[in-house]
Amino acid sequence: MNKASSTSDDILACARKLIVAGGYNGFSYADISETVGIRKPSIHHHFPSKVDLVQTLVARYTEAAQQGIASLEENVSDPLELLRAYIGYWATCIEDDSAPFCICALLACEMPILPEPVALEVKAYFRFLSQWLVSVFERAAQAGQVTLHRRPVLEAEVFMATVHGAMLSARATGNVQVFGAVMNSHLEQVTAKR
Repeated sequence: MNKASSTSDDILACARKLIVAGGYNGFSYADISETVGIRKPSIHHHFPSKVDLVQTLVARYTEAAQQGIASLEENVSDPLELLRAYIGYWATCIEDDSAPFCICALLACEMPILPEPVALEVKAYFRFLSQWLVSVFERAAQAGQVTLHRRPVLEAEVFMATVHGAMLSARATGNVQVFGAVMNSHLEQVTAKR
């Protein structure tokens, strides 16, 4: 890896941590400069504006999620196990603090104030995640593994909202176990036979 891509990656990693800590407006290039140990003009060289920086961050986040889901799909054929693996991924991230919160969920909370290019990237992430979850719920229903209480698209939206809400509850209470408890309860509900 060359120095330029390493510096760019360091800037993006720092921006991600700062967004998790304080949101879109909760950081500046001065914060990144201090944390990464580079001058602000160097940051502007890689990302001319904060919009460019966060737009790139969200686009890369979405690409990584797409790659992760593709890998998951290659390795797990059972739809219910896909849901469990997705929950397990976030449970681990929350417990070990490696990715304690979905960056797009955090930014979605700020949607009314986000610059349009950033908002469009956040929406693209949610479209991708929703489409994948719809397909998983459809496959799980066809296999008789889940009981759909609503159309698959709504079931996927409820699941996605529950995941993000459970993240928020774990964060608000300072109890990482809350996430698993909420998600296990939700899975029990959708797998229960009527």
